Amino acid sequence: MDSCKQTAITEEEVINAIKKFDNGWENKNLNAVDSVLSPSYVYFTQSGGTFSRDSVVATAGSPSYILNNMSRSEYVVTLNENTAIVSTRWKGKGIYRGTSFDEDQRCSIVLIKKNNKVQILSEHCTPIKTNSIFH
Repeated sequence: MDSCKQTAITEEEVINAIKKFDNGWENKNLNAVDSVLSPSYVYFTQSGGTFSRDSVVATAGSPSYILNNMSRSEYVVTLNENTAIVSTRWKGKGIYRGTSFDEDQRCSIVLIKKNNKVQILSEHCTPIKTNSIFH
């Protein structure tokens, strides 16, 4: 019997990884942020670009990023073997590079479980607008 058998990802593992990620951002704990990101993590920006894993970790601990408060809610988790796709609502207020932000976003987060470790593979957040255009 293989003692390193891969087990399927669970909803509890997924939510715990996202909470650890958020806690790392809130407390400027780069090690916590770093520990839950896949080596190939990518963030898809609201403006259509991408943000590398290294850039995300650096921003989380940067003095130019101040997070006054944040919350994440409305978790909807879809599981498929070692992969999860999670829809959440993220709200946050703060300052980034001297510019204030007050965000209310729908985030799509993809997580994987590899070697029995759950990691965030990618994230994309879109502002929630009061006037719906398509949906």
